[in-house]
Amino acid sequence: MPWTDDNGNMRVNRGYRVQFNNAIGPYKGGLRLHPSVDLSIIKFLGFEQIFKNSLTGLPIGGGKGGSDFDPKGKSDREIREFCQSFMTELYRHIGADTDVPAGDIGVGAREIGYMFGQYKRLKNVYEGVLTGKGLTYGGSLARTEATGYGLIYIVQNMLEKAGDGIKGKTIAVSGAGNVAIYAAQKATELGGKVVTMSDSDGWIYDPKGVDLDVVKDIKEVKRGRISEYADRVGRAEYHNSETSKVWSVKCDVALPCATQNELDVNDAKTLIKNKVKAVGEGANMPSATEAINAFQAAKVLFMPAKAANAGGVAVSALEMSQNSQRLAWSFDEVDSKLKGIMKGIFDKTSEAAKQFSSPDDYVSGANIAGFLKVAQAMIAQGV
Repeated sequence: MPWTDDNGNMRVNRGYRVQFNNAIGPYKGGLRLHPSVDLSIIKFLGFEQIFKNSLTGLPIGGGKGGSDFDPKGKSDREIREFCQSFMTELYRHIGADTDVPAGDIGVGAREIGYMFGQYKRLKNVYEGVLTGKGLTYGGSLARTEATGYGLIYIVQNMLEKAGDGIKGKTIAVSGAGNVAIYAAQKATELGGKVVTMSDSDGWIYDPKGVDLDVVKDIKEVKRGRISEYADRVGRAEYHNSETSKVWSVKCDVALPCATQNELDVNDAKTLIKNKVKAVGEGANMPSATEAINAFQAAKVLFMPAKAANAGGVAVSALEMSQNSQRLAWSFDEVDSKLKGIMKGIFDKTSEAAKQFSSPDDYVSGANIAGFLKVAQAMIAQGV
């Protein structure tokens, strides 16, 4: 995709869309804008998306897309021009009943808006071809909060099954995007204390609990760096990401909400040594395989991403339903449906774990429950 920067230079980026499986519905999955994006990353995220979408119980298949364009430090004009160029290539391959992309890392309401406007110009069709839209043109209430809220709902289900809950727990969160912010908000509402957040430069530790109003102002309004939190909240510590990670902080619940492969086996060993009780994956596959194995060996409750962060795509599918019906549901209606969907995911995951593995093996449970529905649909359709 060619685009022109603010200095008049022509720039070119490469874009991808992997349409992986549509056995149970249109391809559905996010678009990621980040310099690390390449075909292999989009493929593994797309493969994971198939089973995550299957677990929601909603009729959506699996896909993923993105570009190696870096939105960090770009002006609004540059981002608009890039998004329009991206959609000029992508529009041929998507549609409300074919493939419905959404946001992911680097793609929020602003970017979705620019892409949606360009799609409309090119196709002369007003349809729910993208989710994560603004509320003035077909977006769903609670979509912004959905992945973070959903993560906390399913972690609460997991803790309740073990006779425990979020209330009174010290919680370490990585990331400071949508997932991290709204997971922290819902965890705080349920009586937990979130003490860490991070971005690609470093992380903060606030022993009295992170002030989310300050984080939202830095990240959602000013689009700044998390280091500014320590400047504004005197009691907080700021640490450079090259020296350590949030997982060095003692906590009861760990919620990796930043990016893939951010939690390695050494981080897992640190958390286990500090007696972590539960881990819920808010990002897409943030834990290395060796880390997951370590958690399971130590009997730490572990909810994998395909179940734990399915709340975002679930509400994206609810947004598709509202668009198709030309309706707009209230925040409470959507939140209530989300809570029910996450409970359904937990029940399916727990049941499959009990049937095919062991009762608390939610990794196997989520893999098997997600796979079975897709496989059965493919067989029924003559594969």
